[in-house]
Amino acid sequence: MRNQGIGSWPARRARMTPERVALTYRGRDRTYRELRERTYRLASALDVGRGERVAFLGVNQPALVETFFAAGLLGAVFVPLNARLARPELRFILEDAQASVLILGEEQDGDGLPGRHITDYEALLASGSPEPIDEPVRQDDVCLIMYTSGTTGRPKGAMLTHANLTWNTFNLLVDVPLAHDEVTLVSAPLFHIAALAQTLVPTVLKGGRVILEPSFDVDRTFDLIEAERVTVMFGVPSMFGFLTRSPRWAEADLSSLRHLLCGGAPVPEPLIRLYQDRGLTFLQGYGMTETAPGALFLGAEHSIAKAGSAGVPCFFSDVRLVAPDGSAAGPGEPGEVYVQGPNVTPGYWRRPEETAKALSADGWFRSGDVGVADEDGYVRISDRLKDVIISGGENIYPAEVESVLYEHAAVAECAVIGVPDEKWGEVGKALVVTRDGSTVEAGELLTYLDGRLARFKIPKYLQFVAELPKNAAGKLLKAPLRELYGSGLHDHRR
Repeated sequence: MRNQGIGSWPARRARMTPERVALTYRGRDRTYRELRERTYRLASALDVGRGERVAFLGVNQPALVETFFAAGLLGAVFVPLNARLARPELRFILEDAQASVLILGEEQDGDGLPGRHITDYEALLASGSPEPIDEPVRQDDVCLIMYTSGTTGRPKGAMLTHANLTWNTFNLLVDVPLAHDEVTLVSAPLFHIAALAQTLVPTVLKGGRVILEPSFDVDRTFDLIEAERVTVMFGVPSMFGFLTRSPRWAEADLSSLRHLLCGGAPVPEPLIRLYQDRGLTFLQGYGMTETAPGALFLGAEHSIAKAGSAGVPCFFSDVRLVAPDGSAAGPGEPGEVYVQGPNVTPGYWRRPEETAKALSADGWFRSGDVGVADEDGYVRISDRLKDVIISGGENIYPAEVESVLYEHAAVAECAVIGVPDEKWGEVGKALVVTRDGSTVEAGELLTYLDGRLARFKIPKYLQFVAELPKNAAGKLLKAPLRELYGSGLHDHRR
């Protein structure tokens, strides 16, 4: 094959194991032979060329997977859209990506969204040809653009090449011995890099079966584990926590599970022990969209001894901690996490200045996160320079929320910080200084955000304050804010 990219994988797998089940969705199985044919049909019908952007809006479903591979067959670029985003956010991404086509998944509409829309997916697919497509796609061609909210208040598209995803798969398989008979439950959203690159792509490489679920549901998860004999699951800590709080937890049949992959935030030690009591161990790590995503990984044998650590660098990746003066941070000393390797993004779509800030001249990606390594080299992520809030596995960037709050006429100043939350790990809290003479209720401001931001980004708490702390240069100081207002008590709640 001339196509060396991810788009060729359904065909490569189908020539080896054509009758194995590739995808299961709503009780319907599709084999690798069917997946190959459907991606050929879709690719031939899309009418897009090399490098053009193909966007998909929807939750987990076969059409999302097929669009991902079909774009790769053509040398086009896949742009998965977060189905939880508000219309203005989606519109910005589609316009920024200059998407040639938008495929609308189940129960989605394109109202107010730019460009050419595909609303009848199956009709489009039926119009295509099942004949093989073999474009000369190279490993260093861009495979997808995944938008991640930026510190400037606007999301930016992290470009990931076919090589980035391929090498990330190698990194994962070094630490997680996936087999050909895996049954992988994917209920975390595929429009995030972890579910896509840590579960779907490696399972397809190995020829396992992927069970696609549109969303995470506790009872449905228990049902599927028991009935389908699920072997692999990925989730964020809050998802695994929800399972333990179910009345079904103690008696549920979890004997089929082999690998529990967890990311998005450190796994609390009490949660690790609850699963170990059931004979299950978490495999956790640290990464980000820009590293496709694996950077650090904590093996199962160290999950208790190094609890709270994100692990050591993945096999084909390198990580170093850089002190503020540019020197290497020693054991026990905080430093910014830098990552280098074949899994690291070549940069941001149409953002050369952002790319220059994030990538050093010799190819190290500056994460903006602060880590501390112990004497054994295990890294604990201790802080976030970018002040990102991780709520239920979703990244919330305060600057993005603040920029929308500032659009309200009554807001003179505002700041958003993260506060602890038992259910989601962390949620947003807005601190607002109103303009002189303005009268506004907290509920009014939160309602103002609804429809302008995805609901998960809207702060759970909002508190009016007289002033916000700043340094001599007038820069807002977030650390004192967290000390003063770092709880959700006595505030307006959403």
